[in-house]
Amino acid sequence: MTRTTRFVVVVFFITLASSLGHAQRVSEPRISPVKPTELTDTQARAIGRFARGEETLNIFRTCVRNLELCRAWTPFAQYVVSADNGIPPREKELLILRTAWLCRADYDWSHHVGGAKRAGLSDEAIDRITKGPDAPGWSNFDAALLRAADELHRDQHVSDPTWATLRGRYSEAQLMDLLFTVGQYTMVSMFLNSAGVQLEPGLVGLPKGGSK
Repeated sequence: MTRTTRFVVVVFFITLASSLGHAQRVSEPRISPVKPTELTDTQARAIGRFARGEETLNIFRTCVRNLELCRAWTPFAQYVVSADNGIPPREKELLILRTAWLCRADYDWSHHVGGAKRAGLSDEAIDRITKGPDAPGWSNFDAALLRAADELHRDQHVSDPTWATLRGRYSEAQLMDLLFTVGQYTMVSMFLNSAGVQLEPGLVGLPKGGSK
Protein backbone atom coordinates (compact mmCIF):
# COMPACT_ATOMS: atom_id res chain seq x y z
CA MET A 1 0.00 0.00 0.00
CA THR A 2 1.46 3.38 -0.99
CA ARG A 3 1.72 6.33 1.38
CA THR A 4 -1.02 8.13 -0.58
CA THR A 5 -3.32 5.13 -0.37
CA ARG A 6 -2.74 4.79 3.38
CA PHE A 7 -3.52 8.49 3.82
CA VAL A 8 -6.79 8.15 1.90
CA VAL A 9 -7.81 5.10 3.96
CA VAL A 10 -7.04 6.87 7.26
CA VAL A 11 -9.03 9.95 6.23
CA PHE A 12 -11.93 7.72 5.19
CA PHE A 13 -12.12 5.97 8.55
CA ILE A 14 -11.73 9.21 10.49
CA THR A 15 -14.62 10.68 8.50
CA LEU A 16 -16.67 7.54 8.98
CA ALA A 17 -16.07 7.49 12.72
CA SER A 18 -17.04 11.14 12.98
CA SER A 19 -20.27 10.60 11.07
CA LEU A 20 -21.17 7.58 13.17
CA GLY A 21 -20.85 9.67 16.30
CA HIS A 22 -23.81 11.74 15.17
CA ALA A 23 -25.64 9.11 13.13
CA GLN A 24 -29.37 8.89 13.60
CA ARG A 25 -30.77 5.47 14.40
CA VAL A 26 -32.51 5.31 11.01
CA SER A 27 -30.43 6.72 8.18
CA GLU A 28 -33.36 7.56 5.91
CA PRO A 29 -37.07 8.22 6.47
CA ARG A 30 -39.30 5.23 7.05
CA ILE A 31 -42.25 7.58 6.56
CA SER A 32 -41.47 10.17 3.91
CA PRO A 33 -42.30 13.77 4.78
CA VAL A 34 -44.62 15.66 2.47
CA LYS A 35 -42.59 17.97 0.23
CA PRO A 36 -42.86 21.61 1.36
CA THR A 37 -44.24 22.63 -2.01
CA GLU A 38 -46.93 19.95 -1.78
CA LEU A 39 -48.36 20.87 1.63
CA THR A 40 -52.07 21.50 1.21
CA ASP A 41 -54.02 24.23 2.99
CA THR A 42 -55.71 21.52 5.05
CA GLN A 43 -52.36 20.11 6.15
CA ALA A 44 -51.02 23.57 6.96
CA ARG A 45 -54.06 24.30 9.13
CA ALA A 46 -53.54 21.00 10.96
CA ILE A 47 -50.04 22.03 12.10
CA GLY A 48 -51.05 25.60 12.90
CA ARG A 49 -48.24 28.02 13.64
CA PHE A 50 -45.69 25.32 12.85
CA ALA A 51 -46.57 25.69 9.16
CA ARG A 52 -43.80 27.82 7.65
CA GLY A 53 -44.11 27.26 3.93
CA GLU A 54 -40.95 25.83 2.44
CA GLU A 55 -39.28 26.05 5.87
CA THR A 56 -41.80 23.73 7.54
CA LEU A 57 -39.79 21.26 9.59
CA ASN A 58 -39.53 17.58 8.73
CA ILE A 59 -41.34 16.52 11.90
CA PHE A 60 -44.51 18.35 10.88
CA ARG A 61 -44.28 17.40 7.23
CA THR A 62 -44.11 13.79 8.39
CA CYS A 63 -46.88 14.20 10.96
CA VAL A 64 -49.41 15.25 8.30
CA ARG A 65 -49.18 11.79 6.75
CA ASN A 66 -51.79 11.02 9.44
CA LEU A 67 -53.88 14.17 9.33
CA GLU A 68 -56.30 13.38 12.17
CA LEU A 69 -53.47 12.39 14.49
CA CYS A 70 -51.63 15.58 13.59
CA ARG A 71 -54.73 17.70 14.28
CA ALA A 72 -55.09 16.12 17.72
CA TRP A 73 -51.40 16.32 18.70
CA THR A 74 -50.39 19.77 17.45
CA PRO A 75 -52.37 21.88 19.99
CA PHE A 76 -50.71 19.96 22.82
CA ALA A 77 -47.28 20.42 21.27
CA GLN A 78 -48.01 24.13 20.89
CA TYR A 79 -48.95 24.37 24.56
CA VAL A 80 -45.79 22.63 25.75
CA VAL A 81 -43.44 24.97 23.86
CA SER A 82 -45.45 28.12 24.56
CA ALA A 83 -45.35 30.57 27.45
CA ASP A 84 -48.63 29.06 28.65
CA ASN A 85 -46.52 26.19 29.98
CA GLY A 86 -45.68 27.36 33.49
CA ILE A 87 -42.14 25.94 33.55
CA PRO A 88 -39.61 28.80 33.12
CA PRO A 89 -37.82 28.56 29.74
CA ARG A 90 -34.38 27.66 31.10
CA GLU A 91 -35.79 24.91 33.30
CA LYS A 92 -38.00 23.63 30.50
CA GLU A 93 -35.00 23.31 28.20
CA LEU A 94 -33.13 21.36 30.88
CA LEU A 95 -36.03 18.88 30.98
CA ILE A 96 -36.32 18.67 27.19
CA LEU A 97 -32.61 18.18 26.51
CA ARG A 98 -32.21 15.58 29.26
CA THR A 99 -35.24 13.71 27.86
CA ALA A 100 -33.81 13.92 24.33
CA TRP A 101 -30.49 12.55 25.60
CA LEU A 102 -32.13 9.66 27.46
CA CYS A 103 -34.29 8.81 24.43
CA ARG A 104 -31.35 9.17 22.00
CA ALA A 105 -33.42 11.65 20.02
CA ASP A 106 -31.02 13.52 17.72
CA TYR A 107 -33.82 15.54 16.20
CA ASP A 108 -35.17 16.97 19.45
CA TRP A 109 -31.68 17.64 20.76
CA SER A 110 -30.62 19.50 17.62
CA HIS A 111 -33.73 21.69 17.66
CA HIS A 112 -33.50 22.64 21.33
CA VAL A 113 -29.82 23.45 21.82
CA GLY A 114 -30.34 26.91 20.33
CA GLY A 115 -33.39 27.56 22.50
CA ALA A 116 -31.50 26.37 25.56
CA LYS A 117 -28.72 28.88 24.89
CA ARG A 118 -31.24 31.68 24.39
CA ALA A 119 -32.85 30.68 27.69
CA GLY A 120 -29.54 31.12 29.50
CA LEU A 121 -27.83 27.73 29.43
CA SER A 122 -24.13 27.85 28.59
CA ASP A 123 -22.35 25.41 26.27
CA GLU A 124 -20.75 23.87 29.36
CA ALA A 125 -24.13 23.39 31.06
CA ILE A 126 -25.62 21.85 27.91
CA ASP A 127 -22.73 19.39 27.74
CA ARG A 128 -23.20 18.66 31.46
CA ILE A 129 -26.83 17.66 30.81
CA THR A 130 -25.47 14.52 29.15
CA LYS A 131 -23.71 13.60 32.40
CA GLY A 132 -26.89 13.71 34.46
CA PRO A 133 -28.10 15.13 37.77
CA ASP A 134 -25.11 13.94 39.80
CA ALA A 135 -22.55 15.84 37.72
CA PRO A 136 -20.76 18.59 39.70
CA GLY A 137 -22.00 22.11 39.06
CA TRP A 138 -25.78 21.81 39.26
CA SER A 139 -27.84 23.66 41.81
CA ASN A 140 -30.01 21.47 44.01
CA PHE A 141 -33.11 22.42 42.03
CA ASP A 142 -31.51 21.92 38.60
CA ALA A 143 -30.34 18.49 39.74
CA ALA A 144 -33.90 17.69 40.85
CA LEU A 145 -35.24 18.65 37.42
CA LEU A 146 -32.77 16.35 35.67
CA ARG A 147 -33.44 13.61 38.21
CA ALA A 148 -37.19 13.91 37.57
CA ALA A 149 -36.56 13.38 33.85
CA ASP A 150 -34.39 10.36 34.66
CA GLU A 151 -36.94 8.84 37.03
CA LEU A 152 -39.80 9.35 34.60
CA HIS A 153 -37.75 7.77 31.83
CA ARG A 154 -36.76 4.80 33.98
CA ASP A 155 -39.79 4.24 36.24
CA GLN A 156 -42.58 6.50 34.94
CA HIS A 157 -42.65 7.86 38.49
CA VAL A 158 -41.02 10.77 40.33
CA SER A 159 -39.62 9.67 43.67
CA ASP A 160 -40.71 11.28 46.94
CA PRO A 161 -37.37 13.10 47.56
CA THR A 162 -37.30 14.54 44.04
CA TRP A 163 -40.96 15.53 44.25
CA ALA A 164 -40.39 17.28 47.57
CA THR A 165 -37.59 19.39 46.12
CA LEU A 166 -39.68 20.35 43.09
CA ARG A 167 -42.72 21.02 45.27
CA GLY A 168 -40.68 23.52 47.26
CA ARG A 169 -40.69 25.86 44.25
CA TYR A 170 -43.37 24.70 41.82
CA SER A 171 -47.13 24.97 42.10
CA GLU A 172 -49.35 21.97 41.39
CA ALA A 173 -49.98 23.35 37.90
CA GLN A 174 -46.24 23.64 37.25
CA LEU A 175 -45.65 20.11 38.50
CA MET A 176 -48.24 18.88 36.02
CA ASP A 177 -46.56 20.91 33.27
CA LEU A 178 -43.26 19.22 34.15
CA LEU A 179 -44.76 15.74 33.90
CA PHE A 180 -46.48 16.47 30.60
CA THR A 181 -43.39 18.19 29.14
CA VAL A 182 -41.24 15.11 29.77
CA GLY A 183 -44.09 12.92 28.52
CA GLN A 184 -44.47 14.97 25.34
CA TYR A 185 -40.80 14.74 24.41
CA THR A 186 -40.63 11.05 25.28
CA MET A 187 -43.59 10.35 23.00
CA VAL A 188 -42.21 12.54 20.23
CA SER A 189 -38.82 10.80 20.51
CA MET A 190 -40.56 7.48 19.86
CA PHE A 191 -42.08 8.96 16.71
CA LEU A 192 -38.91 10.67 15.49
CA ASN A 193 -36.61 7.72 16.12
CA SER A 194 -38.94 5.06 14.72
CA ALA A 195 -40.31 6.97 11.72
CA GLY A 196 -36.78 8.02 10.78
CA VAL A 197 -37.45 11.76 10.72
CA GLN A 198 -34.19 13.22 9.44
CA LEU A 199 -32.33 16.28 10.65
CA GLU A 200 -32.59 19.37 8.50
CA PRO A 201 -29.35 20.34 6.72
CA GLY A 202 -26.81 22.03 8.96
CA LEU A 203 -28.10 20.59 12.23
CA VAL A 204 -26.00 18.33 14.45
CA GLY A 205 -27.48 15.61 16.62
CA LEU A 206 -26.50 14.26 20.00
CA PRO A 207 -22.96 14.89 21.23
CA LYS A 208 -20.54 12.06 21.69
CA GLY A 209 -19.72 10.79 25.15
CA GLY A 210 -21.68 11.51 28.30
CA SER A 211 -23.58 8.92 30.27
CA LYS A 212 -27.09 8.16 31.31
